[in-house]
Amino acid sequence: MYIRDVLRHKGGFVATVPPEVTLTELLAMLTEHNVGALVVSRDGAAVLGIVSERDVVRRIAADGTGSLGELVSDVMTADVMTATPDDSVESVMRIMTDNRIRHVPVVVDDQLVGIISIGDVVKNRMDELEVERESLIGYIHTGG
Repeated sequence: MYIRDVLRHKGGFVATVPPEVTLTELLAMLTEHNVGALVVSRDGAAVLGIVSERDVVRRIAADGTGSLGELVSDVMTADVMTATPDDSVESVMRIMTDNRIRHVPVVVDDQLVGIISIGDVVKNRMDELEVERESLIGYIHTGG
């Protein structure tokens, strides 16, 4: 299965945040969209970075709650691992596992077209396993 297939089911909407937003505002946006990370972008298309709940927690742990006034650009990951719609789900799973990340923006010609989360990958794998299970049950019941 390919990333394009996952995006077809989940949709291509990606919540983004400008780099000039404070961490307090970022937390409100994460809550509003019920997501764990936002792509940092000024125009909703060019990926400047990614920022997650984990990034905020680490900053607060290091610098205290006063850091909530800092900007997204101060804590975001600028070297973003991305995928394309033509990448396999397995290759993106490997990127997530090897780099210990939970969100991978999907880009085409340097333009944001979607985002894949670890939850999307797990759901996809569970759906595949269910199809395999049903096929095996059908095979057994028909006598092979």
